[in-house]
Amino acid sequence: MIDKIDLSLSISKEEYKKEISVLQSRLRILQQELRVAKIPVIIVVEGWDAAGKGPAISSFIDQLDPRGYKVNPTYAPNLEEAMRPFLWRFWLQLPGYGQFAIFDRSWYGRVLVERMDKLCSKKEWRRGYDEINQFERAISDDGAIILKFFMHISKKEQKKRLKKMEADKYSKWKVEKKDWENNKRYDEWVKFYDEMFEKTSTTYAPWIIVEAEDSRYSRVKMLSTAIVAIEEKLKIVAEHKIQPAMIAALKINPKSALDQADLSLKLDREEYKIQLAKYQARFRELAFKLFERRIPCMIGYEGWDAAGKGGNIRRLISSLDPRSFSVIPIAAPQGDEKTHNYLWRFWKHFPKAGHIAIFDRTWYGRVLVERIEGFCREDEWQRAYQEINEFEAQLANFGTIICKFWIHISKEEQLKRFEERQNTEHKLYKITEEDWRNREKWDLYEAAVGEMLLRTSTTYAPWTIVEGNDKLWSRIRTLKTVCEAISKRLKKK
Repeated sequence: MIDKIDLSLSISKEEYKKEISVLQSRLRILQQELRVAKIPVIIVVEGWDAAGKGPAISSFIDQLDPRGYKVNPTYAPNLEEAMRPFLWRFWLQLPGYGQFAIFDRSWYGRVLVERMDKLCSKKEWRRGYDEINQFERAISDDGAIILKFFMHISKKEQKKRLKKMEADKYSKWKVEKKDWENNKRYDEWVKFYDEMFEKTSTTYAPWIIVEAEDSRYSRVKMLSTAIVAIEEKLKIVAEHKIQPAMIAALKINPKSALDQADLSLKLDREEYKIQLAKYQARFRELAFKLFERRIPCMIGYEGWDAAGKGGNIRRLISSLDPRSFSVIPIAAPQGDEKTHNYLWRFWKHFPKAGHIAIFDRTWYGRVLVERIEGFCREDEWQRAYQEINEFEAQLANFGTIICKFWIHISKEEQLKRFEERQNTEHKLYKITEEDWRNREKWDLYEAAVGEMLLRTSTTYAPWTIVEGNDKLWSRIRTLKTVCEAISKRLKKK
């Protein structure tokens, strides 16, 4: 495919000067419209060494408000980044709504450089195509404009430019031995690029191949392409503005998983103390082995208000080295969290390899509270099931142990605990008007929980329904389940 591109296309200096200023001015105006519409723009600039990526990026930002964009140069992952899934650092670099993010090289390093230099396994780079498509689809569905440019030059032109750069004392530092090796392997790279285009050029994130032997032509093409895409997106958003919708009627009976929970299960105090000491000691031992093997672990807690999540988490972590774990309480998004994709804040808290992250409430808020309270549209929570499954699959592919708990109590037990909190001075802070309002929507939440369990319990990230009417039983149940999951993972090579 790439070898069929006509690289002779060019533009005169006079025409370039006339067009470039008009295009840059138009982009500056569109930047303000994007800010008002809260539409993020992601520009990926890939291409051959010496193809002119830096000057092309400069032409994009020349007249933009610097408060509304960020340029992200991509290098080999550092130690902190290498201890997490390869997409982690790119999730963190995503722009807020109404902002630009420009990537000089990108997540495509997984299927290009890392593949060529055998820095990842064949299984990893092959899987990388699917993970990249999932990543781009998720941010596109969230409203982002994704523009992926590949700057193409011939082998001969690349060699010429490398020689010229080497001869210039101000640019010779940019030319490395690796650049010359890549030039010799030009035909190999062509095959990799063609496969990348074939597997990752999608309707929501298509590749735009830029004929870059004439630098003026390439800049005009990239800017004009971006402007057309932005104008089209703004028009679509203006014409099809969708308002948030309340919960839709369920077409299935999703309550069966909760109905099967035996809430009469109990543990007497003495047996509880024995079991607690046993599993806490076991968890401490396993946590050390996780650190040795550099295996990350994510534990997510969901459940009814007053189900005992906080007390459960306290017993889980009490024996651990505090440097080995973090507890992340999740409330309504604040600040930057509100200006990014809903999964962004959870990617931020992904633990380093060998560490444990415990979430008090999780990304499942998308299909629970946001769904019930109308904080997101129906199409958004409906597609979230797939997005969450793919998110967890990417974590599991990295080797992460994922434990997800729904702490289940009866409606009667919840009322008893609410009243106890209201009548106990040191527990008053735990009960709010919102808790009582949520209780009135018990049936809606119960249906949503049932559907969540049905659609997101997978082999790599299964749900465990914890019988929580007896707090002692539920604490041991979660501790034991975590220990079993870690032990099972440690048996694998």
